[in-house]
Amino acid sequence: MKKATVPAVAATFLVCAVFWLLITWSLDVQKLIAGAVICLIAALFSARFFVQGRPFGLLRPGCFFSALAYFLVIFPGELIKANWDVARRAFSPRLPVNPGIVRVPTALTNDCALNLLANSITLTPGTITMDIADDEEGKTWYYIHCIDADAESAPEEKGEAIKGTLEKWAGRIFR
Repeated sequence: MKKATVPAVAATFLVCAVFWLLITWSLDVQKLIAGAVICLIAALFSARFFVQGRPFGLLRPGCFFSALAYFLVIFPGELIKANWDVARRAFSPRLPVNPGIVRVPTALTNDCALNLLANSITLTPGTITMDIADDEEGKTWYYIHCIDADAESAPEEKGEAIKGTLEKWAGRIFR
């Protein structure tokens, strides 16, 4: 089994600490000490699974600003569009609801980028990423259940509509 390195533990600790501060929203000394202990224990046990490659890779300026843009602008924009689409379908009986599974190709190769895109797709209403699989030729595919898997449209067009700009930005963050 892979052993966690000190930078990997430190990076995992920092991520856990940021989430601890966001969840507790307190600078009380007792809560900070409890959080530090809990975050250290979590980091020691999970760093080898959590950090792959460069532990502080997201702190590089290009990746950091891409991640900021993704989480503050790009993903919320796609989320609003998906919410609007689902709301329109719910309140308008004329709009199609053809649920089904779509096989969507991706150019991403980094595991973190693949997971970010899969989770982002799942978090948008009307879609759920069911599987990420590689074919015999090494191409990666997402299997996505969506609210409108129209059989008449081309799978490539449906895939691009589901991924939107999320794939491009996930690739920028995890280069």
